[in-house]
Amino acid sequence: MKTLKPTLLFLMFTFAAAPVLARKDCAELKAEIDAKLQEKKVAHYSLEVVKADKAGDAKVVGSCDAGTKKIIYSREKKEKPAS
Repeated sequence: MKTLKPTLLFLMFTFAAAPVLARKDCAELKAEIDAKLQEKKVAHYSLEVVKADKAGDAKVVGSCDAGTKKIIYSREKKEKPAS
């Protein structure tokens, strides 16, 4: 019974906070993801905000505007140096 009360409080907070957290602005989230990728020294990539139903098989790295839009990641091919 002692562990039930903290668990219930945690679950209540999680469900109450979920809608607020899910409404993150797409530009803000895209900037955060971009900063993390640059921090990890990832190069030659693009991030694009698309409607959730248009994401298809692309790699989704974020969800914003209450789940109506997705941020997709794609690698850009490096150009080979001219010989």
